[in-house]
Amino acid sequence: MPELPDVLLYIEALKPRIAGQTLERVRLASPFVVRSVSPPISSIQGKTVHALSRLGKQIVWEFEEDLFLVIHLMIAGRFQWKDKAAKVPGKLGLAAFDFPTGTLLLTEAGSKKRASLHLVKGRPALAAFDRGALEVLEAPLSAFEKTLRSENHTLKRALTDPRLFSGIGNAYSDEILHRARLSPMKLTSKLTEDEVKRLYDATNVTLEEWIKRLQDDTGSEFPSKVTAFRPEMAVHGRYGKPCPDCGSPVQRIVYAQNECNYCATCQTEGRLLADRALSRLLKQDWPRSLDEWELRRV
Repeated sequence: MPELPDVLLYIEALKPRIAGQTLERVRLASPFVVRSVSPPISSIQGKTVHALSRLGKQIVWEFEEDLFLVIHLMIAGRFQWKDKAAKVPGKLGLAAFDFPTGTLLLTEAGSKKRASLHLVKGRPALAAFDRGALEVLEAPLSAFEKTLRSENHTLKRALTDPRLFSGIGNAYSDEILHRARLSPMKLTSKLTEDEVKRLYDATNVTLEEWIKRLQDDTGSEFPSKVTAFRPEMAVHGRYGKPCPDCGSPVQRIVYAQNECNYCATCQTEGRLLADRALSRLLKQDWPRSLDEWELRRV
């Protein structure tokens, strides 16, 4: 799922292409992508895009007449910038937005179509999409700590909770926790003041670093490879590969349709965190440390 750095990348790429431009036509390849009824999606045809902004992981287009289009890419939704009147891809295409400058395609890979469009009128209606989460890059340490300790969860869950922290998901939470040298399963109530400060600093540095990296890599081009898996990442998506800091193999915890990646040496003092499915299967045979895990691989 595109997270804060990726969403900002899209917004910065869209601004010079559609801000101040008139949306000439909306072409829907999948009517189910529109999740609102009133006003109809046709209401923004012929309207000018005044501004683009972000609400968590959602992208907001502000039109004249107080109309707002809220776009949530979810896990597999992506944008493609093409020549004007470009054809909507058959299998992946959800919608096309035709501007004088070109056509923006909304696509989604996979069979589960979760990306969505909501068109609302007025700022009170737009406010309903705001989860009230903390914008870490704009917040002082005191606000970060208050939000972090407001509920007792694991650090992984807390960082990825859209009600608590804005724009952080599975990928960047792994990177943040690795930089902070903290276990993803440590409870927020158990953190020391020093650990809270380390987490706050790691969150800011990681997000700022990736925002700059993605924007530098893309330049003036339209981003074509927005992905949660990047070779420069320290642990996310790098199960079994060496940690760039200590060389130990990156570990993982698999849950639902996601996985959490971490370095046992850097983050858990060498202890392996129990993978819910596999540890239940192996029971007493589940290795308790990285050394034991390595010995069993010999």
